[in-house]
Amino acid sequence: MIPFSIQVFVFKIFQFLLKWSTKLLTFRTPELFSGPGSSLQLCDHIATRTGVKNLLIVTDGMLVKLGLLKPMQDRLTELGVRYVVYDGVLPNPTIDQIETGLAMLKREGCTAILAIGGGSSIDAAKVIAARARNPHKIVHMAGLMRVFFKPMPLYAVPTTAGTGSEVTIAAVVSDPSTTRKFAIMDPKLVPIGAALDGALMTGLPAHITAATGMDALTHAVEAYISRNHTPMTDAEALDATRLIMQNLPTAVTDGGNIEARQNMAVASFKAGVAFTTAGVGYVHAIAHNFGAYYHMPHGLANAVVLPRVLDFSKPECIPRLAKLAEVSGLKHGGESDAQLADAFIAHVRKLNADFGIPTQVEKLKASDIPAITGKALSEAHWTYAVPRYMDNSDCQAFISQMLP
Repeated sequence: MIPFSIQVFVFKIFQFLLKWSTKLLTFRTPELFSGPGSSLQLCDHIATRTGVKNLLIVTDGMLVKLGLLKPMQDRLTELGVRYVVYDGVLPNPTIDQIETGLAMLKREGCTAILAIGGGSSIDAAKVIAARARNPHKIVHMAGLMRVFFKPMPLYAVPTTAGTGSEVTIAAVVSDPSTTRKFAIMDPKLVPIGAALDGALMTGLPAHITAATGMDALTHAVEAYISRNHTPMTDAEALDATRLIMQNLPTAVTDGGNIEARQNMAVASFKAGVAFTTAGVGYVHAIAHNFGAYYHMPHGLANAVVLPRVLDFSKPECIPRLAKLAEVSGLKHGGESDAQLADAFIAHVRKLNADFGIPTQVEKLKASDIPAITGKALSEAHWTYAVPRYMDNSDCQAFISQMLP
């Protein structure tokens, strides 16, 4: 077996090459509509500027039941756009759910897609759009740059402030047949247009607001401490962190506060811009597997894992954690970087406690830990520019801390 020190050396060479190749790439962002009511502005844009007359709306059944789509549906109808609704998306969308949506799109002759919902709905819509124009199966799109042909036109209205999927190049898909959760990453997946409408989020329950908000925080933090960071990603990640720390507690305790909701929507978008270029890290690699094995909501899994990963990573990124503490309002004068780094991690733990987020993974089984470890390390070491590397024994011990 290759010594871990040699493996780390190879990983670092790979990440060095990735960092410089990333600097040569520019990822487009969607045409953005922002503010309360911007979801209707996006509908106006689709109806009057794109020529789309037959639209597939991808969402989940609960949003339909709550009537959240009705204003957008009414506006589209008023402007002469026919639509059909696919509401079969569940958390951690599966291959079967995506293929069912694709079949509806083809059956109804739709020429564009509007995703309305959380990250699961937007991710599912991205892959439906890709499958509509690409002949290969979903599993063959897994990884980097494997969407060969331009997807069908896609627009997005996030109804949670968490994943940032409306601006990212990624879509995450679950394959229950193999207990696998994989990412499809390609710049072609970025939606053409998106609306950040905080008014749509005012009815979101507190526990979902908290988990999705911590998801956005995870994106910002992992992007900022990534070895693949750039000045642009630093600026977006720091601004996202500042907005989240200032607004997430209010959004959780006062869900009707539109200003806090709108600021969280912007923060989620900024965090998405940051991690699209800089990447994420071990939090996501481990959380993805908690989702695949136990159907744990992604934001909740990230929140549980985040403070522990920061503890592990701290020796290699103290100045960066200190800067995150500063923009979070935790610097009062005279503290060392090490003290500020500790204060930031402690604050993340306090947020989790305040929001009722558990410290353990209820369904985690000791017998699953070796397999989860292998899949997490495989994902992280060839994909993410983590600040400090784990070996197999480190990772198993780390995950074991989360046993119930």
